[in-house]
Amino acid sequence: MADESLKFDVKEVKQDLQRAIIECSQRGLIHSTKWLSELNFALRDVKIDPSDTFTQSILDNDDEAEHYLLAKSYFDLKEYDRCAYFTEFCQAPRTRFLHLYSRYLSGEKKKISDVTDITTPPDPTQNSSLRELGSQLMKDHLARKLDGYGLYLYGIVLKRLELLREAVEVLVEATHNEPLHWGSWLELATLITDRTKLNSLVLPDHWMKHFFLGHTFLEQQLNEDALDIYFALQQHGFEKSTYLIAQTAIAFHNRRDVDTAITTFRRLQECDPFRLDNLDTYSNLLYVKELRVELADLAHKACEIDKYRVETCCVVGNYYSLRSEHQKAVLYFQRALKLNPQYLSAWTLMGHEFMEMKNTNAAIQSYRQAIEVNRRDYRAWYGLGQTYEILKMFFYCLYYYKQAQQLRPNDSRMLIALGETYEKLDKIPDALKCYYKARNVGDIEGTALLKLAKLYDKLNEFTHAAAAFTEYVNENEPRADKSEMSQAYKYLANYYVKRNQLDEAYRYAQKCLEFEETKEEGKALLRTIAQKRSQQEEGEMQVEEETASIVRVRPRMSDGTPNNQLTPMNLSFTL
Repeated sequence: MADESLKFDVKEVKQDLQRAIIECSQRGLIHSTKWLSELNFALRDVKIDPSDTFTQSILDNDDEAEHYLLAKSYFDLKEYDRCAYFTEFCQAPRTRFLHLYSRYLSGEKKKISDVTDITTPPDPTQNSSLRELGSQLMKDHLARKLDGYGLYLYGIVLKRLELLREAVEVLVEATHNEPLHWGSWLELATLITDRTKLNSLVLPDHWMKHFFLGHTFLEQQLNEDALDIYFALQQHGFEKSTYLIAQTAIAFHNRRDVDTAITTFRRLQECDPFRLDNLDTYSNLLYVKELRVELADLAHKACEIDKYRVETCCVVGNYYSLRSEHQKAVLYFQRALKLNPQYLSAWTLMGHEFMEMKNTNAAIQSYRQAIEVNRRDYRAWYGLGQTYEILKMFFYCLYYYKQAQQLRPNDSRMLIALGETYEKLDKIPDALKCYYKARNVGDIEGTALLKLAKLYDKLNEFTHAAAAFTEYVNENEPRADKSEMSQAYKYLANYYVKRNQLDEAYRYAQKCLEFEETKEEGKALLRTIAQKRSQQEEGEMQVEEETASIVRVRPRMSDGTPNNQLTPMNLSFTL
C-alpha cells in the first residue's frame, strides 16, 4: 500500500534537499539541517545537472545582509540576546526569523539555567517572555507576515503555552508553506494523539509526508505500518540512509524483536561509528539482553565521542543499572536532564532506578514528568501503575495500567497487569477478559494461561482450570518456570484422580516426581492411583463372576414359557 503511493523523482528530491539545507542553515535550524544533509548524503550516487543545483548567496536580494551576518555569528555562538538586539527592526524573512527564534531560544536557555531542582520544572504558561513572543507572532500571523519557518516557530510557542488545537492548525499551515522543513513535521507529530487525528489532517502532497507518516506511526506504536513505509522508502533510493536504518531498528525494538533490533543497530554503527543519535535505545536493548561487555564497550565509546550528550549519559546510566549500581545510574540520568529537561528516556529510566531503590515517591515524580514530556510514553504510565501497586493503591494502579494498555493494546504485559489488578479488586469477569485477551494477542511472558487456570480453580470451575493447565504444560514444558510447571502437574494429577481417569492421573503424577517440591505428593498420588486400580480390578472380577453365574443358571429356566430376559443394556445398567 505504502509502496504504491510513493511516487517521486529522486533527482528532484535531491535538488529539494540541497535548497532546504541552505535555507535551514541560514536560519540556524541546525537539527533540520543535519537531518536533511544526512538524507542528501544517502543520495550521493544520484547525479544531478550542475545547472539545476540550488545556490543562494547570503547577500542576494537582501538589504539587511550586514545585520544578518552579524546576527548569525552571534546566533552560532549561542549569544541569543545579542542576536535579537541587532535584528530588532529587521523585516527580511530570514533575518526576522533569526530575531524571533533568538528570543525564543534565549528564554529556553534561561529557563534551563534557572532550574535548581530538576524534579519540578517550571510551568511554561507562566513564562512572561514566552507569552510576549506569542503575542508578537500572533500579530505577524494575522498580518500574514510569517513564512513557513515563522509559522513553525509560532506553532512551537503555542504548543509551549498549551494552546494545542491552535498549534496543530499553525503547524499544518507551516508544512504547506515550507514542506521541506523537517522541524515543522516533528513538532506536528508530537501533537497527534491517534490515527483518527492523523487522518483528519490536510497535509501537503509532498514526498516529505512519507517520512512524517513513518515517524508518526512509530510514535503511536503502529510498527508494522511504519516498517512498510520505511522499507518502501529504502527501495525508492534511500537504502543508504542512516536515519531509515535507525528508525527500522526502533520499530523492531518496539515490536520486542530484540535480536533483529540489535543486529540493525550494529549495522548502523558500522555505517556511522561516531553517531550518538538513538544510542539510548540501543543501550536499552543491550540491557534487556544483559550483554554487559557490549554495553560497557558502547558506554566507553560514547564517552570518547562526547561525554556531555544526553544519549551518552543515558548509555552510561544503563550500564550502571545493569551492574545494580542504581545510585550512580540515577546520577547520570539526572545529568542528562540538566542538559535537556525534555529528554523523555532519562525521566522514565530514572523512575525505574528509583523503583529499584524502593524510593516510590521519587519514582512517581519521575514517571509523572515523563508523561508531561510525552503523554504517549506507555512505559511511564506502566511504571506509575507498578508503583501504586507496590503501595497497594489498586484503584490508582488500575487507572495507570489502563492508560498504558490503551497506548499498547496488543501488549500482553499491560493486559496481564490489568487482569491482576482486577483480580485484587475482586472484579473477576474483567480479570478473565484481560487474561483471555493477553492469550489471544500473543502472550509474551507466557503467564496468561497460568493466570486463567488459577482463576478458574478459585471459581471452582475445575474443568476449565484443567483445560488451561493442560494447554500450559503442553506449550511450555521445555522452558517454563519449574515451580509453576510442578504445580500444574500436581493439579492435573489430582483432577484426574478425582474423576477416576487413572491413566491420565498416572502420567501427571509421574511428572510430579521430576520436581523436588512435588516429589512426595507425586508418590502419594501414585499410591492412591494404585489403590484405586486394585479396587477397580476387584470390582471387575466380581462383575464377571456374577455375570457368569447368571449365564450358568439361565438355560435351566427354559421350560417352554416366555422368560423375561434382561437386554445387555439393562444388564449393564443394573450392574
